[in-house]
Amino acid sequence: MNLKERLQTHLQAIARERDPYMATAGHFFVQEYIRQEFSQWGSVEIHTFSVGGKVCQNLILNLPAQAKRQKKDLPLVLIAAHYDAVPGTLGADDNATGVAVLLELARKFAAQPPRYPLRLIAFDMEEYGLLGSAEYVSLLRQQQQPLRLMLSLEMLGYCNSLPGSQVYPPPLERFYPNCGDFIALIGNLRTIWDLINMSRSIRKVGVSSQWLPVPNRGLMIRQTRQSDHAPFWDAGYPAIMVTDTAFLRNPNYHKPSDTIATLDLDFLTGVCEGLELGIRGL
Repeated sequence: MNLKERLQTHLQAIARERDPYMATAGHFFVQEYIRQEFSQWGSVEIHTFSVGGKVCQNLILNLPAQAKRQKKDLPLVLIAAHYDAVPGTLGADDNATGVAVLLELARKFAAQPPRYPLRLIAFDMEEYGLLGSAEYVSLLRQQQQPLRLMLSLEMLGYCNSLPGSQVYPPPLERFYPNCGDFIALIGNLRTIWDLINMSRSIRKVGVSSQWLPVPNRGLMIRQTRQSDHAPFWDAGYPAIMVTDTAFLRNPNYHKPSDTIATLDLDFLTGVCEGLELGIRGL
C-alpha cells in the first residue's frame, strides 16, 4: 500500500463513535487499534490517569534517534494526537486524521530514525478539557524532561479552495488568505524558527502552509489554545499545533457529518509527507 492508502485504512478503523462515556466500545476499539499499530515498532507505554473515577489512557511509543547520535543526551521531539471524539460524531477530521498521521510517522521514523529521539503519544480526553495532555505535562515536569519540540496534530484533512472558505479571529483576516486550502502551524514564540522551517518543508511537498507565532501562551487569541499543545505552552515548553483550523474552516466540526467522505486525502497525504520532512530537518 502507498501512504495515501495506509492513511485511508487508519481512517476507516478510527472514524467511528468513540466518546469515552457515550461510546465506550468504539473508544476501546480505537485505543486497541492504536496500541497494536504502535506495538509493531516498540514496546507501548500506557500512561493511566483517572477522571471522576474513570480510568483513562494515553498511549506512548518511544523511538530512538539515529545510532550515531544516541550517545548524546538529546532532548525529545514529542508528537501527539488525541483519539477521543465528542458524542454523536465519527470524528473523521477531529481527530482521526491526526491519529492516522501519527501512526504513519511512527512507521516512517521506526524504519529511518531522525536526528532526535521521538516520543509519539495518543492522548485521551482532549474533548473534555485537554485532560490527557495536562496530566502528561505534569508528569514531564516532575521528571524534569527537556523537550526539543512538541507537535500537536489536530485535524489535518479538510481543505476548501473556494474564496471565503477560511475565516479567522480578528484581526488575522488582514494577514492570511481567505481560501481554506493550507495547513496552519501555530506556535509559541520559542518556536519561530521551527515554524518557518516546518512550513517550508510542507510547501516543498506541494502543500500550502501558513504559520503564526503567538505571544503570552495564546491568551490573546483563545482559538489558538484549543488543542493538546496548550498545556505545553502553559508549562513553558516549545510547542506547535498543526491544524486545518477546525471550525474556522470545516463546517462538519463536532457534527454527525464529520465523515471520511468530506476529507481531502491527497491534502492529508501531503501534510504527512511534509511533516516527516520537517521533523527530519530539526
